[in-house]
Amino acid sequence: MSETLSRDLLDLTAGELAEAVCDRKVSALELADQAIARIEARDGPLNAVVVRDFDRAREAAKAVDAAVARGERRPLMGVPMTVKESHDVAGLPSTWGFEPFKDYVAPVDGVAVRRLKAAGAVVLGKTNVPVMLSDFQSVNPIYGRTNNPWDPARTPGGSSGGSAAALAAGMSALEFGSDIGGSIRVPAAFCGVFGHKPSYGLIPSRGHAPGGMAGAPPPLAVVGPLARSAADLRLALDVTAGPDEPESKGYRLDLPEARHDRLGDYRVLIVDTLPGVALDSEIKAALHGLAANLEKLGATVARHSDLLPDPAKAREVFMGLLNTAMSRRQPGAPPPIDAHQWMDLQDGQLAIRRQWGELFRSFDVVLAPTIGTTAFPHVTEPDPAKRRLTIDGQETGYFDQLAWPGIPLVANLPATATPMGFSKAGLPISVQVIGAYLEDRTTIGFAGLIERQFGGFRAPPPL
Repeated sequence: MSETLSRDLLDLTAGELAEAVCDRKVSALELADQAIARIEARDGPLNAVVVRDFDRAREAAKAVDAAVARGERRPLMGVPMTVKESHDVAGLPSTWGFEPFKDYVAPVDGVAVRRLKAAGAVVLGKTNVPVMLSDFQSVNPIYGRTNNPWDPARTPGGSSGGSAAALAAGMSALEFGSDIGGSIRVPAAFCGVFGHKPSYGLIPSRGHAPGGMAGAPPPLAVVGPLARSAADLRLALDVTAGPDEPESKGYRLDLPEARHDRLGDYRVLIVDTLPGVALDSEIKAALHGLAANLEKLGATVARHSDLLPDPAKAREVFMGLLNTAMSRRQPGAPPPIDAHQWMDLQDGQLAIRRQWGELFRSFDVVLAPTIGTTAFPHVTEPDPAKRRLTIDGQETGYFDQLAWPGIPLVANLPATATPMGFSKAGLPISVQVIGAYLEDRTTIGFAGLIERQFGGFRAPPPL
């Protein structure tokens, strides 16, 4: 890329862009054209925006401008965005990076995509994923490999890796991903952006299924936003959250506001150790540096609590649920567990959820590493069981790192990945803010306070 990633109109937040369109300071079509030009100029070394829908995006932008002329105002008016390839967008492929689905074209928009468009967003295209969304990298035989904008020799994360890379590189003002094993938060961490894993069931997942196979929502799995600011996470959450049909006939969403509006009023628990799970010393130092700064601002910070569910038991339940959900319909998967074993896992999950409920009577948020390493070099070993990561000079199991993003997943809790500085090698570091069930505005709000106090997203240098 010859241009620098300097702050200009497209580097504003999604909320600021929508306001500019509504106030007629810029047209939606102008924004779309500028975003398309950025993708064409910047995506070559990244390979993040793998499905491009520019002609229809321009037509959608013209429709937004016509609506503005009629006096309409919507939360995402004219915001140029991309969505993860696994989300159904009518008329576009939705392959999940899986060759047997390479010819599948979604007939209709998924619920979340439909709500984003109704809020005025202009969808430019779709971003890359690993095969069946099952990796900390984003590479597949259909679209190839996506690279990290901070260092193309490293992964942007997975499975929303293309999402985070496109955001960080300034090619998209907002993104929408999914998370069953850290797939929103890990890419956000590796690329230095914000990512929110909503409370389970808060945003309908209809329209996010491989090959259009509609069915019951899988356990743990959620869909949610990635952004370059915490405020944009809330904006996207507000326009996509709420019950789907037929529940929407009788249910209405009424999320509580954030518990506090000052960092000094928060009661914070720090989690920096999981049995048998590695953590990079620089990430640990950044977490404790944040804790110390919070204490200086008056926050109550604890570094241990007996209220925390047993991490070994929680990990056992999480991996049981995850492996069962991920192996469904997978060729060559291990034999499924029986119905009674599944019910035992559900009982274990409920017990853990109740323990977390008690914990959040004494604490407002829990801070933990989003993942135990910064973005690592591309791993080409085809057998996942043989893959290894090197963390602080020690080899560790590749998928052992699922334990960090799994902390809130097993209990269906909201968690917001938040940029927290850089390593000595210049790679982004992240912390996840975990909150009580359906208190998504607390974790996003806390992330926003950290952003304002200590700095948030920073654009990578040009490649």
